Amino acid sequence: METTTRSLLKGLLWTLIGLVTMSLVGLAFTGSVTTGGLMALINATLGLVSYVLYERLWARISWGRRDV
Repeated sequence: METTTRSLLKGLLWTLIGLVTMSLVGLAFTGSVTTGGLMALINATLGLVSYVLYERLWARISWGRRDV
């Protein structure tokens, strides 16, 4: 089973990648660093929470796993 710390670190790193990407997309679409950055920050926060909850849920499901 994956630890909570590992799930959180994976989520944080994935969120950082998404934050940078979304900031660039927001800037390209709005022309504003502030608006694009705010959009990215909101998206990253929601994405991080969703990702960690999703990972923790799947960590509790044994279907499809093989014992090694």
